[in-house]
Amino acid sequence: MKKVKELIKKELTGWKKWEIIWLLVATAVILGVSVYWKDTLTGIVAALTGIWCVILTGKGKLSSFWFGTINTVLYALVAWKAKYWGEVMLNLIYYVPMNFVGMYMWSKNMNEQTEEVLKKRMTRNNSILAYGCVIAGTIAYGFLLKFLHGTLPFVDAMSTVFSVFAQYLCVKRYMEQWILWIVVDVVTVIMWIYAFINGTGDMATVLMWSVYLVNAIFMLMKWMRDTKMNTVKE
Repeated sequence: MKKVKELIKKELTGWKKWEIIWLLVATAVILGVSVYWKDTLTGIVAALTGIWCVILTGKGKLSSFWFGTINTVLYALVAWKAKYWGEVMLNLIYYVPMNFVGMYMWSKNMNEQTEEVLKKRMTRNNSILAYGCVIAGTIAYGFLLKFLHGTLPFVDAMSTVFSVFAQYLCVKRYMEQWILWIVVDVVTVIMWIYAFINGTGDMATVLMWSVYLVNAIFMLMKWMRDTKMNTVKE
């Protein structure tokens, strides 16, 4: 019990006023609109745990992986209904285990003063290599999803492949993850608007990804600032 209290205390340490306001506003928006549209409980909980996960990830807190695990399972159920097979496979096969890997990796690289994860940047050559792999992977996976008769196969593939690389960079604590997350969020918002219009998605999921997008922009700026003084690149 004592360890749990210490862990919670660490997660509540170092929050700035704007970060707390952003967390509360995002939560309130998701709840308010979801109730108005009478979304499913699964969709609402998936959306809430999702936004808590990405905001806590941007903050560099270990608890992001707790909420991320819950979100990935519930979101996979929502994606299954919409026939976004790429999203289903991404969450169940990749995100669930990577949440545990990320929790372990981050726990070994925490700043004891701020209780946030230590952040770093990639070299230019590694960045070019990573983005090249993302593009090649997107094209290949798109053809696979098309063969499986998935909804919007190449858009789904883009969201999935970019997410795989972004999550890897997240676990490795690289600032460049947020550039990929911005692309992922734009594409996925479009996917879920399409699903909502066609009756296979809900507004909570559209809002969740919209909040993800705004959050990714905020956190890109935060991580750029936090890593600006760090001259070590990998």
